[in-house]
Amino acid sequence: MYLALTLMTAVLIFGILGYMFITGYSLMDAIYMTVITVTTVGFSEVGPMDVRGKIFTVILIVASVFIFAFAISVITEYVLGRNSLQLLKKKKTRNMINKLSKHVVVCGYGRNGMQAAARLKAYKRPFLVIEKDKEIISRYENEVLFVEGDANDDDVLIAAGIERAQYLIAAMPDDAANLFVVLSARQMNKKLFIISRASLANSLKKLELAGANKVIMPDKIGGDHMASLVVMPDLITFMDKLSMEGEHTTNLEEVAIEDFKDQLDCNSLRDLDLRKKTGCTIIGYIEPNGNYIINPEADLQLQPRSKVIVLGRPEQIRKLNEMFHID
Repeated sequence: MYLALTLMTAVLIFGILGYMFITGYSLMDAIYMTVITVTTVGFSEVGPMDVRGKIFTVILIVASVFIFAFAISVITEYVLGRNSLQLLKKKKTRNMINKLSKHVVVCGYGRNGMQAAARLKAYKRPFLVIEKDKEIISRYENEVLFVEGDANDDDVLIAAGIERAQYLIAAMPDDAANLFVVLSARQMNKKLFIISRASLANSLKKLELAGANKVIMPDKIGGDHMASLVVMPDLITFMDKLSMEGEHTTNLEEVAIEDFKDQLDCNSLRDLDLRKKTGCTIIGYIEPNGNYIINPEADLQLQPRSKVIVLGRPEQIRKLNEMFHID
């Protein structure tokens, strides 16, 4: 629509200015000549026209025929099409999805899916949500990018760009539905990191066997958290303060060793000296095989493809990210 209207306006302005400067017509006469020319009505000219004026008229007719034909077809489809707005929305959504890469696919927009989406949005991570409830989609479509359909359908997963995705979060309340999604997604993308929700304890092993990298039991985590507030309330409250609500309010960050080695000659944690440079403290080290070391020693030797976990205030974390150009 915007393109069609822009081209039509451009042709009219081109014609008006051309007639005014080439043939010397007044503004009103130029407007009249342009309109009868581009609409091919064929009334007589308002005045005598020399060779230059005739050549300009030929050019204007040829240009306007193609542009107005295109514009009229677009406008007619827009005005008369029963579902034109919906089609435009779906086309826009499809184009946005096709541009996504290394994104997160969230299956289900219930309580857990909504919370996951809010956290991803706070971190400005690219994501989309697969949801089959049309009412939920219509309510939140201005806030979240949706793919309408059942996540158990392979075609829906393909439409969500599962081959290009980096993570999948199966957040549906039914363990069987999550199991099928994990199985299908793992077959379509072997490198996909899959996180699944589980309601029942006996579903945990099944989901891991199906291909889930991590299985989360929200009810167990919630119960543990509430009991911990009774046993050690101050410690848990302090842990809650280590919020990760968004990229500008985080207190924790994980950084690949390669991000440092590209800019520093460092072989150990002592060589990094992050405390002095940024104020951040290294509280954990993740070995290449996935083993976690809590509060590592300063002389710990750094290995390729390992990571460090750093703790700091938001401004210290920002300084760390800016200093080492960490995205």
